[in-house]
Amino acid sequence: MTVPARPAPVESVDVGDIRITYLPDGDASVSAEAVFPTGSAELWEAHRELFDADGLLLLTLGGFLIETGDEKIVVDLGFGDMTVPFEPVGGEFRGGRLLSSLRQAGVQPADVDTVFYTHLHLDHVGWTAQDGKLTFPNARHLVGDGELEFWQDVTDEGLAAVGPHPEAVQAPLQGRVESVVDGQVLARGVNVLASPGHTPGHCSLVVSSGTERAIILGDVVHCPIQLGDGDLRIIFDVDPDTAARTRDKIAAELEGTPSAIGAEGHFSGSAFGRVVQANGRRWVGLSS
Repeated sequence: MTVPARPAPVESVDVGDIRITYLPDGDASVSAEAVFPTGSAELWEAHRELFDADGLLLLTLGGFLIETGDEKIVVDLGFGDMTVPFEPVGGEFRGGRLLSSLRQAGVQPADVDTVFYTHLHLDHVGWTAQDGKLTFPNARHLVGDGELEFWQDVTDEGLAAVGPHPEAVQAPLQGRVESVVDGQVLARGVNVLASPGHTPGHCSLVVSSGTERAIILGDVVHCPIQLGDGDLRIIFDVDPDTAARTRDKIAAELEGTPSAIGAEGHFSGSAFGRVVQANGRRWVGLSS
């Protein structure tokens, strides 16, 4: 019998002398058929390890802490302290743990030097502010070039509903958020990697030290199956074709560098893994 999926825990990996820690905020239970409409019943039946005890696809929600030298970078800010039914995908989003996960890693919000958003979907910006004040008061807040402007110009109500809330997120960031571009250095060993498609300004991060390397993927993928099945597309991709090309390029890069680590905040089980060739590309979690 397949053991039900469980959210990824607090977990750290070392990339040379740089440490990356996954910071769980919560999790989401969704209908696989609603979120990935191109997926077949046979596909999902072959991957029951991705489903919870209620038969829903389990996604972890959270962010990452990068510690390089004296610099502390938090990548993405989870869903926030709330539980919200999400009828369009037949499930529920649950958050609230990100700050306790950060403290478990020995870091307080005031210690953080940089907040980096891979993009501005609501499940990546939830701890931006509390009571109108930035949660990370001493940090630079960075996002990919054009990302904030895209969401500010959205007029479709359905699309706007999954983006950064105008009052809760965009207003506190006014005058405090900076744009970054492909290849930009954030700190020693931490570089921006443009990875558009899921959203126009979506960016990943490459972490490297010596001969070791990791890529923090953001929402390049949401489900491990996507790394081997380029046709499995999520409904939240703004530009599905560009997202598929980005996903294939980064998956091929991880596969071509067997020692490289992928870091994916939505996977259950473990946020860290490698892409291996085994009758097609396959994700192997580091704690599997």
